[in-house]
Amino acid sequence: MAKKPQTRTGYRDSVDGQFITKEEADRRPRETEKQRIPMPNKGKGK
Repeated sequence: MAKKPQTRTGYRDSVDGQFITKEEADRRPRETEKQRIPMPNKGKGK
């Protein structure tokens, strides 16, 4: 069974650094960046 990815994709505005939606990033490709953001650990298995 395949593992779930440990990251999620986020889009960030290059001008002010705020997260934006994919649709907004598609409208302004010159001013946005696509990032892989690590998912937080659930703290299992101590």
